[in-house]
Amino acid sequence: MITSYIAATGSGLPERTVSNEELAKIVEGVDDQWVQKRTGIKERRVVLDGMNTSDLATMAAKEILDNAGISPEDVQMIVVSSITPDYETPSVACMVQKNIGADTAFAFDVRAACSGFVYALSAADKFIKSGACDNVLVIGAEALTKGADWNDKKSCILFGDGAGGVLLKADKTGSHGIIDEELGSIGKKWEVLTNGFTPAHNAFNNEREITPEDVFIKMDGLSVFSFATKKLRSSITNILTRNDLTIDDIDYIVPHQANAKILDVVARKLGTSLDKFYLNIDRFANTSSASIPIALNEMDSRGLLKPGMKLICAGFGGGLTWGTMLIEL
Repeated sequence: MITSYIAATGSGLPERTVSNEELAKIVEGVDDQWVQKRTGIKERRVVLDGMNTSDLATMAAKEILDNAGISPEDVQMIVVSSITPDYETPSVACMVQKNIGADTAFAFDVRAACSGFVYALSAADKFIKSGACDNVLVIGAEALTKGADWNDKKSCILFGDGAGGVLLKADKTGSHGIIDEELGSIGKKWEVLTNGFTPAHNAFNNEREITPEDVFIKMDGLSVFSFATKKLRSSITNILTRNDLTIDDIDYIVPHQANAKILDVVARKLGTSLDKFYLNIDRFANTSSASIPIALNEMDSRGLLKPGMKLICAGFGGGLTWGTMLIEL
C-alpha cells in the first residue's frame, strides 16, 4: 500500500511588514485595538512593486527543495493553490516550474480559496497513491492585498500576503502520511465571498461599467463566521469519529488562519483548549490558501513537528468550501 507523507516544508514571505498602527494611517476608522479585538491580527506581510504571487510561490518551492535535499529534476508534479495568480493563464505552478528549473514535472493550479491547500494536498495524494508520482510540490500562495478594498475597513484589515508549501513523498510501506480527509462545498452560497469578477466585455457588449464590487474582495462577514464555526467543528468531528479518535489524540490542529474569534469558538465547541490550535494570524493575518502551509513550515522550523504526531489540517472559505485532513507525521 502506498501512502503520501510530508517530507519537507518551506515558505516565501515578503519582507515588508505592516502593523495595525501603520494601516490606521490609510484606513479611516481603525486603530490597533479595534483590529485586534475583532480579528486577533497585529500585523501582516505585504508585497511591494515588482513582486507577485509567483515570486512568493517560487521562494517557498526553493526552500522546500533545500530542506528536502532534492534537486528540481526529482520533482514530478507541481500544484499551486491560489486565488490571486499573476495571470489568468499561465498557472502559477507553470511559472514556478520555470523559476526552479523543474523541467520534467507537470504543473497546474487549484482554486478553492482558503480551503485550497487542503484540496491541492488531496489531489497530490491521489497521484502518489496511484503510483504516478513519488515527489510532488504542493504550494499555497497568495497576494491578497492586491485585491483588498482599502475603503472597506471591515475586510481590508484581514488580509496578508505569503506562500508556503510541502514536499509530498511516496511511502511504499504505508506506515504514515495522509490518513483521511473530508472535502466539501456549498455552491448555493457562492455570493457570500467573492473576488475579481470579470464582466463579459467584448466587441458586441461593452456597456457594463466595472464597479468596486467586481474588482475587490467582498465578503458577508456574519455568514462566513457562521459557516466557518459550524463546518469546521462538524468536519473535524467527522474525521475523529471515522478514525476512532478523540480530540485528545490529536497533537495539533493546524487551521486556516481566518480570524482568531472563529477558532476560539470552534475550540470551545470541540471541548478543547485553543492551545490545541497552532495560531500565527497575529503576525501574518489571513493569507487564504497559504495560511496552513506557512503555519506548518513555522512549526517545523521551531521543532514542533515530531515523527508519530497526528495533525488535523482544516481549511474553509469561498465557494463556500471546506477541507479537513488527518495526517500522521
